[in-house]
Amino acid sequence: MTLAHAHITRPLYAVRRLMLSDFRSYPRLDLALDGAALVALVGDNGAGKTNILEALSLLTPGRGLRRADLADIAREGGAGGFAISAEVHGAHGGVQLGTGLEPGDNARKYRMNRAPTASVRTFAEHVRVTWLTPAMDGLFTGAPGDRRRFVDRLVLALDPEHGGRVNALDRALRSRNRLLEDRRSDEAWLTATEREVAELGVAVTLARRETIERLQASILATRDVSSAFPWAQFSMSGELDALTLGRPSLEAEELYREALRRNRRQDAAAGRTLMGAQASDLVVHHGPKQAPAAQCSTGEQKALLLGLALAHARLIHDMSAIAPIVLLDEVAAHLDPRRRGALFHELEALGGQVWMTGADPAAFAGLEGRAEILSVAPGSITKL
Repeated sequence: MTLAHAHITRPLYAVRRLMLSDFRSYPRLDLALDGAALVALVGDNGAGKTNILEALSLLTPGRGLRRADLADIAREGGAGGFAISAEVHGAHGGVQLGTGLEPGDNARKYRMNRAPTASVRTFAEHVRVTWLTPAMDGLFTGAPGDRRRFVDRLVLALDPEHGGRVNALDRALRSRNRLLEDRRSDEAWLTATEREVAELGVAVTLARRETIERLQASILATRDVSSAFPWAQFSMSGELDALTLGRPSLEAEELYREALRRNRRQDAAAGRTLMGAQASDLVVHHGPKQAPAAQCSTGEQKALLLGLALAHARLIHDMSAIAPIVLLDEVAAHLDPRRRGALFHELEALGGQVWMTGADPAAFAGLEGRAEILSVAPGSITKL
């Protein structure tokens, strides 16, 4: 598209105003936006671009794209708290969503249209958020725990209750490990804890499988061999994944409880529960090449990951009727011009707002007139 024929696409779902107080490097920020589909944040490394994406990521369940402790989010030298406020426009008009930490407190607060609300999960009625960061570039070759967290993030964008189940499972597993360590533990207490682990473990496993299967079906139904972003084949692998396959959840829970009881001695020796949702892994293959993703080139892995992110954003829209806010940190810098142009084209078609960051303005060449391009300096943002 030439500049003479360029135009700004304004999606149905977009952030129109973002206000921050004592958040990371921002003492105060009041950023009004035009509502363009593409928003590009340009500035030097350390200027505060990723901080903006992190603020938006905290409008969804979980710990945000950095998975940071609340105390680390509050501005150094500030009062000890922080505040985020976003005006989000969607199919049913606008809504003001706010979250933050009051000085001296240790739990986030949430507001909708400036009235208190009990949980960030209520925000899911108005906004969904998904993201990619440079830390995910090694997803296919990294630790299984990173891939589990990636899958849980995919599920959480579709099911806001999933995070609560994962956290409850982590607590139940820690309780079981402590009981196994103490050989004098009460048998009834251990049995009750294993019942909780089984119920939660099966629920988490089935939620992951449902999301993965839906995403795989969507990818296979729309795959394009000429796309710059190859389609992926993927599945969850693990003992509990195999045990739950094709079985009703109650039967799977009973079998898993029996396995936990049978494995007590070896789990005690290992110091952890060896079988369960916490030991599953995401197995990914490059679809067109029929090769494990971990064996593909760095560029191919990046393209696969972007293809997954695009497919996930479309699935969120299909399942929730809300086009997600997509956050892409330093995503265009290492793409060749063909893939970069293809990415921008596909992002504009998602129906939601996309925020991108980059240190080099050249990464966004060709977006003049199509995107809202913002210059980021420490503590401030100006429009270009």
